[in-house]
Amino acid sequence: MPRPYPPEFRARAVALVRAGKPISRVATELGISECGLHNWVRQDQIDRGERPGLTTPESTELSKARKLIRQLETEVEILKRAAKLLGEGRPDPKESTR
Repeated sequence: MPRPYPPEFRARAVALVRAGKPISRVATELGISECGLHNWVRQDQIDRGERPGLTTPESTELSKARKLIRQLETEVEILKRAAKLLGEGRPDPKESTR
């Protein structure tokens, strides 16, 4: 997994590109990949409203929601299996009438 760069570093790199420097030159000077810098610039354009897409806060919120949904689905599955093992849903033999 690539090492994460601090937000300040990313902002400075994006500012250099927005100032008119080519992505390839900025990437070389900072020792980062061109593709990564291109992604940062694209996300900055989305956050500024210059390009359509999910903003950073929306993306963060969406990933948190998806994680919570996965967790809740797992819990429901566990409860279903436990209920099946414990026999819930079957009539209680003491309550049955003949």
